[in-house]
Amino acid sequence: MNSQRQIIFHEHYFIDFYLEQTDKVQQKIEYVFKILRTVQNVPKKFLEHLTGTDGLYEIRIEFESNIYRIFCCFDKGNLVVLFNGFQKRSQKTPKKEIDLALKLKDEYFNSKKKQ
Repeated sequence: MNSQRQIIFHEHYFIDFYLEQTDKVQQKIEYVFKILRTVQNVPKKFLEHLTGTDGLYEIRIEFESNIYRIFCCFDKGNLVVLFNGFQKRSQKTPKKEIDLALKLKDEYFNSKKKQ
């Protein structure tokens, strides 16, 4: 049995975010994705459930003095679905980013029902 997780993305938001980043930041994102794919119990330093969001998680990336977040959820065991990403500029995660992630999560699961 393959315990490795597969990472996919819903819509274009993550790709848009990823392509805006420098090569070094992209490398750090890939490093964290490798941990997400291969480590059974991912440390909270890299992945945290957002309280009160019904299954929404944030992938946490720190590079130099910058903090980046990518919202995601899990589907059917080993599938990780990426939504939007952003650079965090304050202590509090912007509500508009959480709202967008929740909207994308709903869209993803609704589109699966229609298939």
